Amino acid sequence: MKPQYVGCAGQVTNAINIVYCTYAGSRGHAHVGARAYLPQEGAGDPERRARAGVPEDVVFTTTPQLAVDILTDLDTAGVLPPWVAGDQVYGRDSALRAFCEDRGVGYVLGVPCSFTVALTSRRKARADQALKLVAARAWNRASCGQGSKGDRTYAWAWIATASPRHHLLVRRNLHDPTDQAYFYCYVPEGRVVTLGTLVTVAGMRWPVEEDFQVGKDQFGLDHSQVRRSTALIRHLVLTMTALAICAVTAAAMRDTTSTLPPAPISPNDEPPEDPGLIPLTVAEVRPLLNQLIQTWHGPIRHLHWVWWRRRHQTRARWFHQRTRLQREAEAA
Repeated sequence: MKPQYVGCAGQVTNAINIVYCTYAGSRGHAHVGARAYLPQEGAGDPERRARAGVPEDVVFTTTPQLAVDILTDLDTAGVLPPWVAGDQVYGRDSALRAFCEDRGVGYVLGVPCSFTVALTSRRKARADQALKLVAARAWNRASCGQGSKGDRTYAWAWIATASPRHHLLVRRNLHDPTDQAYFYCYVPEGRVVTLGTLVTVAGMRWPVEEDFQVGKDQFGLDHSQVRRSTALIRHLVLTMTALAICAVTAAAMRDTTSTLPPAPISPNDEPPEDPGLIPLTVAEVRPLLNQLIQTWHGPIRHLHWVWWRRRHQTRARWFHQRTRLQREAEAA
């Protein structure tokens, strides 16, 4: 533990940094790996290591290398996913990219605007410079996944590079063209891929953030308040296991607990009489399981609240979709 930058605080503070890996699919997602980051100062200080109970075999390792360690464990277990997504910290690391390419794993990794790519002309250019070569008609609107209020739709540009297996993907906010994000992509040999596939993989980065939020709010992922390595690992294993159990339960009940109405197709559509229910979420499964363990009377009262919340969210989602159609009609 040391003063260091942490994303949740948005500043330098006394904290522990953890590298997490989320396994995400169409039915659900949950953390499947975690590694604690040991700062270089602490790794080389025997006294501090002894106070924190850090094992002798643990050495200083960069966060991208910790990610490689997690992927190596998944590979050993035979569950290495076909695609990997991550933010700029991991997209800039050539060793992580090489690990994926050597094992035939495709990736869509965030990179900064200064990231250099070799264009089809063999000329090297920054990502933001390459973007200037994209014609206005080359942008495509596509959804990178479902959000709480509907599709997360952006404009996307797909830029070829000197390598037929590597691409530069650019995401642009529909309402703020200056809000852009860059992704470096790799498509394994023999795998046919479309823009829609790359966009979907890019959107799989969002479940990681959702697992952070749910893990902290519902399972106390960041509430360990410990200072020794063994206690930290135990806490991580316990909370990640609890989250995974609830995620599997929500995924298994997804088809039987959802009654979403058809989405509006025009800004003049009237809302449905029955707004229906969104699928059960991990955040709702956890208290239900707690109630079942404690008493049979608790779940009945809690279910009424769950039904009300899911119906309210479905109604809000429908009106949000209709409002979006109205704005698009006015803009046209």
